[in-house]
Amino acid sequence: MGQPENAGEQASPGSGRLPPGQREQRGWPVTHYGPVPRFRPDRWDFRVFGATADGEKKSWNHAEFSALPHETVTSDLHCVTRFSMIDAEWGGVRARSVLEMVPPSPAVTHVMVWAEYGYSANLRLADFSAERAIFATHRDGEALTVEHGFPLRLVLPHLYAWKGPKWVRGVEYMTADRRGFWEERGYHNIGEVWAEQRHSYQEEPGDGPEL
Repeated sequence: MGQPENAGEQASPGSGRLPPGQREQRGWPVTHYGPVPRFRPDRWDFRVFGATADGEKKSWNHAEFSALPHETVTSDLHCVTRFSMIDAEWGGVRARSVLEMVPPSPAVTHVMVWAEYGYSANLRLADFSAERAIFATHRDGEALTVEHGFPLRLVLPHLYAWKGPKWVRGVEYMTADRRGFWEERGYHNIGEVWAEQRHSYQEEPGDGPEL
């Protein structure tokens, strides 16, 4: 199995290739589990906690997070339901920037990304720190709609889209892996699109904690 960055390079913008089992989608279908949360800017915050390098937590309110350096990346989005959006432009805050602002402890190997209603997705640190991983606030220059994750969603082009939650509220640094919401319910613990890692029964030893 290739390293996460290699997988991301296979899905590079303009490659003209789709991962196995995927079809190119015109438009952007809405897919999610549960209700769409109501955004309350006065109550919204983004937190980084867990095994940070200094042992401290960090949080930003919506105005503070919106003021962080805004970057854009062009990348694909691949849904496990088999549709793929090609060469979308995502604007927001890179995951690497979060790691720089709040360094993890050297013992950190994984992160858990937390979203509204307690939804979670676990990631290897190497996946989270991939070059085009971004906490997106915009797509193609327009603010995300609430159905597509406003005010914040994580986009990781080399992993299936369930690994990039909508309505993100925080990141937990972890020194050991722990399955997230869908990973506990039969989805693959890693979810690399080019390896077509869709289901937990496809896992090899070492791919994740026992179910």
